[in-house]
Amino acid sequence: MKPFTYNRASTPAAAAAEALRTPNAKFIAGGTNLLDLMKLQIEAPAHLIDVGGLKLDRIEGTPDGGLRIGALVTNTNLASDTRVRRDYGVLSRAIVAGASGQLRNKATTAGNLLQRTRCPYFYDTNQPCNKRKPGSGCAALGGYSRQLAVIGSSDACIATYPGDMAVAMRVLDAVVETVQPDGITRSIPIADFHRLPGDTPHIDTVLKRGELITSVTLPKPIGGTQIYRKVRDRASYAFALVSVAAVVQRDGTGRVAVGGVAHKPWRVEAAEAALPQGAQAVNARLMAGARPTQDNAFKVTLVERTLASALAEAKG
Repeated sequence: MKPFTYNRASTPAAAAAEALRTPNAKFIAGGTNLLDLMKLQIEAPAHLIDVGGLKLDRIEGTPDGGLRIGALVTNTNLASDTRVRRDYGVLSRAIVAGASGQLRNKATTAGNLLQRTRCPYFYDTNQPCNKRKPGSGCAALGGYSRQLAVIGSSDACIATYPGDMAVAMRVLDAVVETVQPDGITRSIPIADFHRLPGDTPHIDTVLKRGELITSVTLPKPIGGTQIYRKVRDRASYAFALVSVAAVVQRDGTGRVAVGGVAHKPWRVEAAEAALPQGAQAVNARLMAGARPTQDNAFKVTLVERTLASALAEAKG
């Protein structure tokens, strides 16, 4: 790990301003992903801004019946919150499906949204990687790609977004709240928060330099049967090959988002119109345009089968 300086921020706006004026600065709270990346020298910030004391750790109701989740709410506290378990069950189930209990105790809502890909070529500094070093190439394109993206990828990157929580938030139409270095706040629909790789895969989100996540807002509850299915190589503590977040209403309509297949949580609202016709009809629209490799072509079928399982569970 390379030397760095450190400071504790006093307010969210002060943290954002400090990040803007300090070259190569990073925010840190739980640090469950950042510290690993620093040890491997994939991330080498010159300055860390500790935002852990900013009191952004509350979950509270909003005037329109939704829920505001502070950026520093831990995954454990979010998944176990009575209101989340009752009204946003897909979110609680997705969080519990991720990581280990120890990691969930430290990981925060904002940090979870910002975790970086687990593409093995990103973590191997002996390999070229456009996400780690722009313009160096992508070893994954000609390498072993079983875990990697089948849709939304580019000739520069086929990495996947690794998280579970964001897949559930995508199906719930969450909104990411931020503060910018000038103190102005911003609301970003989660549909727009994570980027597809294009030719700039090193830029994971639409956050501007210095911009700090302060909370995530969930709209009022939408009811329905809420399911999160995660298919992985072992029963726990593994990233998804494919995951499905589904909210299914009694009349068969609903919403669905998929993880493990793209550079961001994958949802195609137009595909949801086919939910009453079943998983095959939804999958045909959801995965239209997929460009799988020989190693990961199975994911297209796996999405359909995982979705079919979720729909069967919803019917009871």
